[in-house]
Amino acid sequence: MELTLDFYSPEEELFLPLFKEKQVRVFVKRDDLIHPFISGNKWRKLKYALISAKENKQDTLVTFGGAWSNHLLATACAGAMFGFNTIGFVRGESVSNPVLAMCKLYGMELVFVTRTEYKHKTDLFLQRFESGSNALFIDEGGYGPHGMRGCSEIIAELKHAYNHIFCAAGTGTTLAGLATGISDHKLEHTQLHGVPVLKGGAFIETEMKNLTAPIQQLTLHTDYHFGGYAKTTPELFHFIQEFVSKTGMMIEPVYTGKLFYALHDLINKNTFSPDDKILLLHTGGLTGFLGMYEEFTSLNI
Repeated sequence: MELTLDFYSPEEELFLPLFKEKQVRVFVKRDDLIHPFISGNKWRKLKYALISAKENKQDTLVTFGGAWSNHLLATACAGAMFGFNTIGFVRGESVSNPVLAMCKLYGMELVFVTRTEYKHKTDLFLQRFESGSNALFIDEGGYGPHGMRGCSEIIAELKHAYNHIFCAAGTGTTLAGLATGISDHKLEHTQLHGVPVLKGGAFIETEMKNLTAPIQQLTLHTDYHFGGYAKTTPELFHFIQEFVSKTGMMIEPVYTGKLFYALHDLINKNTFSPDDKILLLHTGGLTGFLGMYEEFTSLNI
């Protein structure tokens, strides 16, 4: 298939009693609507990797992730759509689950490696492919300059000016792109907020600096990880159920649930000024709910 990368991602306003009470306006950039499996920021982070692979006549995409990785699924789907072979190195013991099954459906070869081996991704790549080969190395979660460049384009798409822009953070790539876009468009009065989903999320700032992203307008909210990556609590599940049932907008416990919870908590704490306009980036990844289905159903919500 020809490498056509157009998509639709609207900004939608949310109307909830809390927002009216605190006199703030809250919008969501609906990147979850871009594609059901190359979802949200995954499409953006893969865009320039795909373009680079086509330009360099590389026919194989090699990437990395955990057993429930939305990035693995997105890469597998993109490979199938645009004519690439795909290989995914999966962290941990060999398992089977719905996400990995879909990766296989899209033709991805899965290679399970130990957690120790997984820490040395470049070595894993070079054991199978020589540097400069027909294979493109794509880091976990799409981390890197290609991913940052794709995410920086979000700012140019915005139809409104915002006082605050919020995004969940795993590798820091999307935040780095947003920070770059804010700087490039000279949005001096826009504050960028990151909600790390891993414990000890201050490292996100270092990762952004490694990508040469500006951080002068960045605030990290590191207390909303709920125990760490892919960790959750009944409180978070109850919040997600309440939010989804009141808005019709699906969020999940790994990334977007923590993001929306953080914003609601900060609004409750009167963090913002009356009439502030706040944008949340919905980064998709809704299949992340599947990995916590049994935990959710056990709560009898």
